[in-house]
Amino acid sequence: MNRRLSTLIGRSRKLDGGVMFGHTPRQVWADWMRPDHHNRVQLASRALLVQQGDRNILVLAGADALLAPPPRTCTCQKHAPGLLESLAQQGLAEGDIHAVVLTHLQAQLSPELRAAIDDGDTPRLLFPAARYIIGERHWLRARHNHPHDRALFVRQIVHRLEGTDRLILLQGGRCKELGDGWRFHFSDGYTPGQLIPEIAMPAGPVIFAGDLIPGTHWLNLEVTTANDRNPEGLIGEKERLLDYLVACGGRLFFSSDADIAMVKVMRDRQARYVPFDTYATLNRFES
Repeated sequence: MNRRLSTLIGRSRKLDGGVMFGHTPRQVWADWMRPDHHNRVQLASRALLVQQGDRNILVLAGADALLAPPPRTCTCQKHAPGLLESLAQQGLAEGDIHAVVLTHLQAQLSPELRAAIDDGDTPRLLFPAARYIIGERHWLRARHNHPHDRALFVRQIVHRLEGTDRLILLQGGRCKELGDGWRFHFSDGYTPGQLIPEIAMPAGPVIFAGDLIPGTHWLNLEVTTANDRNPEGLIGEKERLLDYLVACGGRLFFSSDADIAMVKVMRDRQARYVPFDTYATLNRFES
């Protein structure tokens, strides 16, 4: 089956650089990504649109983009384009999405969404015709949080998902809803049961790295984040996944890298993972 891949850009985010780079010294990561005066670095909110046959499948890293944006209270407010506007550029509306693959359910909400939720006015879930696909073990984590990452889950989103009849919980590496061209790896280093989707393409698979590898700087095995529940285990997961990619000639898709959407990976003479054949954006990519 022919598949076409496109990048969808949500609202960019600024997150604390110390959190994003964990034990990496500031003088090192500040050379990679220049922080602002609040110590925040610029990150993308990049989704992957997979079109196969007459079906449109959305892959998201986290639950940030699941809630409808709150309405503007006045027309003088500047409107920041988001995921729905990016979908519209592909000629699609939210009702045209048949499935949403969620690597995990943690979320970094915009101040506007957080304020709406705190006021008791949680927006509706987007994509009313879609099945929501989540790993079963991660779903248990989302419903029964650990104090380590409780603040990263938005219980109102979890409750909204639980109230639908469109939830698919994956236990293994295949999903009938998506077909044979999809395979799922599981990662526990960042959060238990994170899904890492692998999509078959003619020139080799594309793997959506989620928050296992947010961007090119995290190809360095030693670079982890402060949110990782098990940094030592995460390093092993990264190495196994990257070795697999090198061996099969596949590509890695980044959800958070501000500049790069997709790369191939090789190992250099020092056994470091090095990106090459980079793509800043994808528009119905087929090869």
